Amino acid sequence: MSEVASSASRTQGSAATRLAFGPPVRVLKAETLDEVRGVIQVVQREALAGRWCVGYVRYEAAPAWDNAFQVYPHAGPLVWFGVHDAPLTDAPEPVAQPSQDPQRVQWQPGLSRKAFNTAMQTLQDAIAAGDLYQANLTTPLHGQLHTSPLDLFAALRRAQPGGFAAYIDTGAEQVLSVSPELFFDWQQGHLIARPMKGTAARGDNLEDDAAKAQQLRTSPKERAENVMIVDLIRNDVSRVALPNSVKVPRLCELEALPTVWQMVSEVHADTRPGTTLDDVFAALFPCGSVTGAPKVQAMRMIRTLESQERGVYCGAVGVVRPGGAATFNVPIRTLATQGEQVRCGIGSGITFDAQPDGEWQEWRQKRAFVERASHRFELLETLGARDGVIAHEAAHLQRMARAAAHFAYPWSLSVVQAALSQLKAQHSQGDWRVRLLLGDMGAVRCEAFALALTTAPAILQLADRPLQQSQSEFVRYKTTHRSHYDAFTPTDSAVFDAVLWNTQGEVTECTRGNIALLLDGRWVTPALHCGLLAGVGRGYWLGTGRITEAVVHLSDLPRVQVMAFINSLRGWIDATWHAPLPNDMAALQAAASGTNEAF
Repeated sequence: MSEVASSASRTQGSAATRLAFGPPVRVLKAETLDEVRGVIQVVQREALAGRWCVGYVRYEAAPAWDNAFQVYPHAGPLVWFGVHDAPLTDAPEPVAQPSQDPQRVQWQPGLSRKAFNTAMQTLQDAIAAGDLYQANLTTPLHGQLHTSPLDLFAALRRAQPGGFAAYIDTGAEQVLSVSPELFFDWQQGHLIARPMKGTAARGDNLEDDAAKAQQLRTSPKERAENVMIVDLIRNDVSRVALPNSVKVPRLCELEALPTVWQMVSEVHADTRPGTTLDDVFAALFPCGSVTGAPKVQAMRMIRTLESQERGVYCGAVGVVRPGGAATFNVPIRTLATQGEQVRCGIGSGITFDAQPDGEWQEWRQKRAFVERASHRFELLETLGARDGVIAHEAAHLQRMARAAAHFAYPWSLSVVQAALSQLKAQHSQGDWRVRLLLGDMGAVRCEAFALALTTAPAILQLADRPLQQSQSEFVRYKTTHRSHYDAFTPTDSAVFDAVLWNTQGEVTECTRGNIALLLDGRWVTPALHCGLLAGVGRGYWLGTGRITEAVVHLSDLPRVQVMAFINSLRGWIDATWHAPLPNDMAALQAAASGTNEAF
């Protein structure tokens, strides 16, 4: 089965489309570089004969059009297209499959931060020497698949809707692409390319989101990176364009995706009479946004610095329609599966003024779409009920509504309130811990458990390493996906919870609540931008004025006079350390630098 989809407004104003295809009547493959151009030519002939061709071109096919392009050798098909007489007339939308396994994909640790820093320094040394202006550095993620490829694709579509999506099953391999980037759309002699360069994380609220968008919009580094690639693509397009027809109607505009802001430009051109699909690939492939500039030298650096082939990632995935019109994405945000093995590439453009911390964070931001799709999770609120009355109920429902909007989960306040009302009626006496859960299809569940008393003071221990995912959406929003917190669960039964800190050496929260600290004569709680959940109890105490926000570093902890564990369920509980703090806070601070971190 194959499926392709494109959103409206991205292909010359055409309507959004979704097409599904059954088994192909013919498969076209290029196993060697010598076969690549011939297969592309046959694809065009099949389309001109009235058939549909759906497939991909791997990044490693590039030397077929220019032997100066250096790539890793590849053992499988460099080009694969299924030929179809027509799309299916009735194809069901892929849906998630019921499963008890919360993981769709279990990812393995990837590139180390130390190796990343070394590769980036090598690139910047080459840029300083004048060898190139920019190179796109990438790394593969490898994981084990715990579901079907089609179920994973459905989850990816929900995590990143719209764009130029494709699911291609060759039998030996499945390609799952939810790329937002258009490589080219070529119809009736008119060609459009939409390179993406420049990325920023989405904000936690409307004001923060707008601020992050403005920061990206006005960033000299991000704009220069985008313009540099636009110039490269304009030059590539001119190789098949009529004189004076190459235009840039959109430059450095922002596009909002679920997990990131992207800076997008658009290049238009009219192609010369007689131009073929093979000519277009010869002029443009691979897309400059995933190589760098100049393209030949950037690809040499990529071949030197990256440890293995890219595969379909950074190649081209698309459809050639009857008559020859062609639409291909740049397969970023793209996974490939073979049996139980799954692979995903992540990368960014490195320029002379790029900063290692910033690029590393950009990689994490780009990875967010696959993290979201890799887990089955419900939105979660943990509430305290006493004799049928829930504390801070309105604040909890407001927070769940914000999470539902963020993750695009269906939300109905009346349905949630009805479920809570039923639970309160059934537990009208005593103290209860209530779990309110919202699923991705809008299903609401309520659970109640007898609430055990918490002995004061609560015994806390300082985490021995930073929480690497402190800026993750699974930290900012409360869900049932908690493996990043579970890794810090105290093994000593006498310890109530762990105090976490981020890679900048800033204290953040506990795994089950927030923390309040009496520091230099005033009560403070770590600031949200340090990476933590905006607890309902925390919000209550901030509202009373008892505590204020502040950035608290590890080096500040020895000066803390008193501390407390706070959340909505248990209220304010005085706390103390399980053991004396480490004498060498500088060593912990050094560990927070992230040099031992794996992507």
